[in-house]
Formats: sequence, structure tokens, C-alpha cells
Amino acid sequence: MENENIVPNEVTNEEEKKLILAVDDEESILDLLKFNIEKEGYSVETATNGEDGFKKAMELKPDVIILDVMLPKQDGLTVCRRLRQENINTPIIMLSARSEEIDKILGLEIGADDYMTKPFSTRELTARIKANLRKADQAANIMASRRDNKIDVGSMTLDLDKFEVNVRGEIISDLTRREFEVLKYLAQKPGQVVTREDLLEKVWGYEYYGDIRTVDVTVRRIREKIEKNTANPKILITKRGVGYYIANK
Repeated sequence: MENENIVPNEVTNEEEKKLILAVDDEESILDLLKFNIEKEGYSVETATNGEDGFKKAMELKPDVIILDVMLPKQDGLTVCRRLRQENINTPIIMLSARSEEIDKILGLEIGADDYMTKPFSTRELTARIKANLRKADQAANIMASRRDNKIDVGSMTLDLDKFEVNVRGEIISDLTRREFEVLKYLAQKPGQVVTREDLLEKVWGYEYYGDIRTVDVTVRRIREKIEKNTANPKILITKRGVGYYIANK
């Protein structure tokens, strides 16, 4: 990862208040992250091990968490899992020196929103931070702007105020923010096939360097929570070779 000369974007007062928590055991990387992220107008807190990272995430309620996989005291995957178990839906960007596909899939399966392999461009990282912040803000604004805001499609109802999904009378409340956003986007287009690329752009918020396998992993996690039989889904359907859609019956 190289220290790039990034021209800071003009940020609003609201953006200046955003807090980014970076957790990495390499001080040089933390210094580089802090320098470049603060140049974009955000505040940055750091931690050098998993235990401190988890505590700061719970206490400070950051807007985005940058979390290394290999950490002392508690690894990043465990920290991510614990945060999701505590219903902390803050966007999490995992960092790892590993390049194996299994590590990326595991991180996404336990609730991470994004994954980057070291070495990486700090310009790309700040772009992903902005994309995650933008999507989180949009979701918060939608939920704050209307009451009793629900989407009914087939056997499923999405309650946008309570961040809940009702499937055949059963309340599903353990969806992550990203999972809920995927369901919401598809539910707004019942019966219409949405491509993986479209989901990646509209829900994740970036078009050019996203990995469409991220979408597949997220869909698999959603099905585990809303479908009776994941091998034969009745709600979130795959159109082979194209994408996904919500059944409107």
C-alpha cells in the first residue's frame, strides 16, 4: 500500500463529523490510514488489537469500521461476528494480507460489508468508505422520513421503520443493514430480475471495482434467514446466469 497524493474532496459539515475506526496491528498502516482519511475530512480513531477494536466500536459507535483480519488478542473475523451479534450494523471493511477466496467469503458471510486485500490503494479505500457512508445515510434518511413505511410483496413484508422483515407471520430481525437493503431493493421490483451488477452498483454503491461474488454471498446469507428450504427458495429466486428477483406470489 502506497502513500498517494490524494486531493481532498470538499466535504460538508455533516461529513466532517463522520467517525472512522481503523483497527490494525501495524502502526505504519494505521498512520497512513489516519493521514489519508483525515485528509478527506473525517475523524479517525485507531486500535491495534481486536479486543480494543471491539470495545471502541461499542463505545464510540463509529460510522465505518476498517478491520484487519489478522489481529492480536482477537482476530478481525471474531470481532466482526461479535459486533453483528450485538446488532451493530455499522459498515465494516475487512483488510487482509491473505488472497485466498475462502477468507473473503468467510468475512462476507459473517457480516462484513466489504473486503480489501493488502497491499491496496488508499484512494480506493477512501472511495469505498464514501460509498458505504452514502448507503448508510440513505438508509437512515429513508427510515427517519416516514412512519409505518412498509413494502408488501408475496408472503413477505418489509418494515422500513423497524428494520424488520415479516415472512409468513415470522419476524426476521437479525438481518444486517446490507442484507436488508438488498431485500428492499428487490422488493421494490417484485417479479423483476435484477442483475448482480445492478445490485452491486445500487446497494453497495460502487460500480467499477466491486466483486459480483459479494452479491452471491449476501443472497445466500439472506436465504438462510428467510427461506424454509435454501435449496428450493420460494421468496428470493435465482434467474440462472442473470441475477435475482423476489417472487410476487
